[in-house]
Amino acid sequence: MNHPFGVPQYSWWKRRIVAPIARQLTQGITPARLALALAVGGVIAVNPFLGTTTLGCLAAGVLLRLNQPVLQIANLLGVPFQLALIVPWVRAGEWLYGAAPMPVNPALLVGEFSAGPWRFLEHFGLTGLHAASAWLLAAPLLGAALYLAFRPPLHALSRRLPAKSATASGIESARTPAFAKATAGAARSSPSTGFNGRG
Repeated sequence: MNHPFGVPQYSWWKRRIVAPIARQLTQGITPARLALALAVGGVIAVNPFLGTTTLGCLAAGVLLRLNQPVLQIANLLGVPFQLALIVPWVRAGEWLYGAAPMPVNPALLVGEFSAGPWRFLEHFGLTGLHAASAWLLAAPLLGAALYLAFRPPLHALSRRLPAKSATASGIESARTPAFAKATAGAARSSPSTGFNGRG
């Protein structure tokens, strides 16, 4: 989309997702490492405990030496999926433990958790255990699927970047004071082609 005055206006997806990932690729991080960060961040982002994803991604980045900005991108993308998967995690956990289904209202869960973790555990501790068990069992398969899904587009993006980044760096270098000073020095040192004017 273009601005009426000619300034390009990029979509939220390009500004918040594609551009930061492309920046990491131009800084030498491989597509495989970025795919791993997205996969790990994606798994953490859909865990059944609200309010834990940011710290979880920070911890994973430190322990596994993964790219923090990309982990947080995955965390951002996972918000709607986390809310949508709360009930499925609970039901899967109940099936694993052979427990009777408990009425679950996502809005009530959010309210209880916001009121305090201890209050949440008091009322939904067993439900949380069921949901966490299902998520932990699914995490390896989900992470592998996300990794395999993210690798091809990241490799494709990395192949498109060198020519663009080289052009952009050339334009940027032409704007720097050092480039201007060097150009001016070269011009002064070159032989003059005009007339002197003094006899």
